[in-house]
Amino acid sequence: MATPASAAAAATKQFSYTCTGGPFTFGNEPISVGLSAPDSVAAGGTFDLTVSLPALTLATAPTASTTVQANLTLTATGGTADAGAKTGATVTSGSTNVPAGNVTYRITATTGTTTKVSVDPGTLTLALASATGTTTSCTTTSTEVLDVTIGTGGGTGDDIVAYDCTLPSGGTDTNYPADVDIKVVLTPPTSASANADASITWAGTIQTTGDPLSAPTGFPTGAKLFATIKASGAGAPATATGEATLTGVTAGSEITTLPSVTVKVKPTTTGTVTLTAGDLTFGTSSTSPAIRCTAPTTGLKAYTFTVTNGSTSPSPTPSATTTTPRPTTTRTATVTVTPSSSTSTTRSSETPKAGADTGAGGMMGPDGRVFILTGTALVAAAAVGGLVIRRRSIKG
Repeated sequence: MATPASAAAAATKQFSYTCTGGPFTFGNEPISVGLSAPDSVAAGGTFDLTVSLPALTLATAPTASTTVQANLTLTATGGTADAGAKTGATVTSGSTNVPAGNVTYRITATTGTTTKVSVDPGTLTLALASATGTTTSCTTTSTEVLDVTIGTGGGTGDDIVAYDCTLPSGGTDTNYPADVDIKVVLTPPTSASANADASITWAGTIQTTGDPLSAPTGFPTGAKLFATIKASGAGAPATATGEATLTGVTAGSEITTLPSVTVKVKPTTTGTVTLTAGDLTFGTSSTSPAIRCTAPTTGLKAYTFTVTNGSTSPSPTPSATTTTPRPTTTRTATVTVTPSSSTSTTRSSETPKAGADTGAGGMMGPDGRVFILTGTALVAAAAVGGLVIRRRSIKG
């Protein structure tokens, strides 16, 4: 069930219906039913078809508040559509005025479809939840269809993600399972380096085109929103999760506002990282949540950012254990050795035992003067001998 206000969709068409019978009165005037959908969907992806019902009038005012039940027959060429009655606007007790409202049908594009999904509306049946046995039948003579082109995986035109929400804890609630539409916008970083955390901002806005997101019975106080994004490229992890605290949400109330969540992704190489919206969980733990909302695996808008080489950042300061090599300096030093006090510069003569006094002989060996005097005498003798021999030679 959704209120009259709905998120704008890129593809919208009006179809004229003629209605008869049942609890509603129309006179002779046809009613205009609007069909709207995203402008594109990826092959194999899903999208929500919003059926907008105009304000209506009841023939008899109900004695208790009730809701409109609408069942639109759809033919989807290039895809498949869910079927059945959907809950529309609320009718106030004692009033014949029925406000305008929307109902939503989920359509899946067939894998392998390459051009478009064409939605052809058929018979529309209207009733009140309090009196389902009495129905109003509406038919159209229009031959037009609503076309949704097959895109390349860029997601819906307004970034709306169709979440399938359940209660994994096993609780029961008439509001679940629920098809909740959330407009998700991811804001990647303007710059990122390998082996460093990159911060991505997740922002979500609950739309009125799907079912409400309600806090079931037993919903914990102080619950958080855990938002997961999917990543690929540049060695990034496949998934990353961030968390933020919900405010003003109690068991039995409707969750209408979602906090922004910061999610950190750490790429390990250079390149491009591609991001898409992932699952959501609500509660005190992401592994054991009170509500789990599963995102579709295809048809999501992709966001990218570039990872540069982390080595371009300033080099870290060396730690205390790092030794910086220093140049080797060679120095030549003249060492003057000063004799110790135990060594005298004046030699003392020792008289060898049983020997003559030879001055510095004895322990120190023969005196050098003996060799000098001997050598001098030999030189002188040789000179004299040489002169004698020369003179004899001259005389002879």
